[in-house]
Amino acid sequence: MTRRIVILGSTGSIGTQALDVAARNPDLFKVVGLSSTGADIPKLVQQILNFEVEAVAVARATTAQELQLALYAQAQERGYAVGAFKLPAILAGPTAAAQLAQWPCDVVLNGIAGAAGLEPTLSALSAGHILALANKESLIIGGALVKNLAAPGQIVPVDSEHSAIAQALRGGAANEVRRLVLTASGGPFRGRSRAELMNVTPAQALDHPTWTMGPLVTINSATLMNKGLELIEAHLLFDLPLEAITVVVHPQSVVHSMVEFVDGSTLAQVSPPDMRIPIALGLSWPDRVAGAGPACDWTTATSWEFFPLDDEAFPAIGLARLAGSQGGTAPAVFNGADEASVAAFLAGEIGFLDIVDTVAQVLDEHLGGQDVTAGGSWVPGNEVSLENVIAADTWARERSREIALEGRR
Repeated sequence: MTRRIVILGSTGSIGTQALDVAARNPDLFKVVGLSSTGADIPKLVQQILNFEVEAVAVARATTAQELQLALYAQAQERGYAVGAFKLPAILAGPTAAAQLAQWPCDVVLNGIAGAAGLEPTLSALSAGHILALANKESLIIGGALVKNLAAPGQIVPVDSEHSAIAQALRGGAANEVRRLVLTASGGPFRGRSRAELMNVTPAQALDHPTWTMGPLVTINSATLMNKGLELIEAHLLFDLPLEAITVVVHPQSVVHSMVEFVDGSTLAQVSPPDMRIPIALGLSWPDRVAGAGPACDWTTATSWEFFPLDDEAFPAIGLARLAGSQGGTAPAVFNGADEASVAAFLAGEIGFLDIVDTVAQVLDEHLGGQDVTAGGSWVPGNEVSLENVIAADTWARERSREIALEGRR
């Protein structure tokens, strides 16, 4: 049976790879909806025409007319007869992706970057669609809000680490699991001391040795903030305490994560670093898609390495444990401060080490009750609401920008 798929964030790294999977498996997937910020109209137009989608969403309302004109122009170039091209439904504005997540379909792949993915995640879940989740931030900052809305099995992880864990968990019962082991590539600065990271430039931090990703995730991988976020995500997805989740550095990025069982056995999911494998599994779960990505070459000698974390040089994971253990609005502050700090680093306003240091300061102020903005104060446990999350996220971003400005004076 062909599954109807909506892809949110179609022009990004996850979205383009998902479309490649769909294009190679037309008997399995029919792409019916695409969403984008609207920043790359030519690319979006090509995707719309290639897949003949029913609906498209753009976050920038001002680009709707530009998109419509570009679609007609490209359709004419492709030789469509006059009146033969059917324009898809065009949704525009900040809520467009959330509206598209309600479109009649079987699976919504949320590949939007950052906290902007929260409302589309809630929308897809409320519509009863399977949510293939690549937007980890929406689960992390939404916490109980997202979990309480999701039916059992409705969220399927797409992050390679969490996909690996979901696959390995098939090998045992829940009460047989001792701990989860998340692997981290270590990014481009593995092995460097904190002092050696002082003068890292954006260009250096964007040069990831293994994965090709968007700027936010790439910088987060360099600081290991991304692994901190994935730690909280694993805690929420698999209902295990944070102390039962370990992070190890694995530079080759071939072992994507592991599950250790009570008898001492460890099951690992292994494949070359290619996101099309977890994407395809997310779209077709629980079934596998033949030829989704390359397999390991077992005829060539190779070796895999594992190293402990350097918490002094990379304190982000410790901060994530703190935010995750507090729950409530703390993860929203943790993530919002990070996204704002990454933007400031890429703009040349703060240094590399300032990213995590700023997050630490903002989180500390929040938990200490210094966040006194209306609706943005510390909300503990499971008392979180969408309004609480948005307020906490907004405060964290504003406070991070204030700290960046203070540092430049």
